[in-house]
Amino acid sequence: VQLVESGGGSVTAGRSLTLSCAASGYTYSSYCMGWFRQAPGKEREGVARIWSSGGSPYYTDSVKGRFTISQDNAKNTLYLQMNSLKPEDTAMYYCAAGTKCTWEPRWYNYWGQGTQVTVS
Repeated sequence: VQLVESGGGSVTAGRSLTLSCAASGYTYSSYCMGWFRQAPGKEREGVARIWSSGGSPYYTDSVKGRFTISQDNAKNTLYLQMNSLKPEDTAMYYCAAGTKCTWEPRWYNYWGQGTQVTVS
């Protein structure tokens, strides 16, 4: 099982970034897919999540209206479109696949290596 994130970088406040997560080695359509982030000295927090089989996306309050989670099931790829970025969005961003659609990281079985987002 492999989750590989890409698309991170350094941007100034107000700009946009799109993160991608390519999944392989498991049945993509059977899991909840989530984006998490972790800033230095802080706990890992859920940002957005969606069942890979479809359904409504969920967002943490701090990113509602700015971030959009989407997926291309034909490519087994998850995306996170991040608009109007703020310095407080600076963190390592991880995608994860889990059996329960929740904000709790313990329910996610598979994790990517992370991609850094820095907003100045």
